[in-house]
Amino acid sequence: MLTEEERRDIEREILQNERKRAAAVEVLKIVQKHRGWVSDEIHDLAGILEMTPAELDAVATFYSLIFRKPVGKHVILVCDSVSCWVMGYEKILDQLTSRLGIGLNETSADGQFTLLPVACLGACDRAPAMMIDEMLYTYLTPEKIDGILEKYR
Repeated sequence: MLTEEERRDIEREILQNERKRAAAVEVLKIVQKHRGWVSDEIHDLAGILEMTPAELDAVATFYSLIFRKPVGKHVILVCDSVSCWVMGYEKILDQLTSRLGIGLNETSADGQFTLLPVACLGACDRAPAMMIDEMLYTYLTPEKIDGILEKYR
């Protein structure tokens, strides 16, 4: 069930589009902003967007930044593209998993961090890279990881 605030935000977004279904990604992002993730209970959203639940689910599962299960307070996207791989991705991932005590696609026991792989962050010229929430970190080294994580504790 959508909250009144979610409904207002969704209606505002839909008004900016010629067709309701064109707002699907932004509407999913609105729900995620309010709840942290988008549950399987998207029937209400599908109806508002004049889509079937299966159509909306296909949109939601296509985009890697729409979270379909609960995530931590801070989501860490670690780039595993070829550029990042060549420039030290494995060392960055080892440091992250060591410090957080979790592997890829896992959430820390305290609910603070979820670690997810991402195919590209668009920072190939500044590899290796990761993003925490909406903040991009580039030219990473294992030594930089602890200081970066401290900002989010």
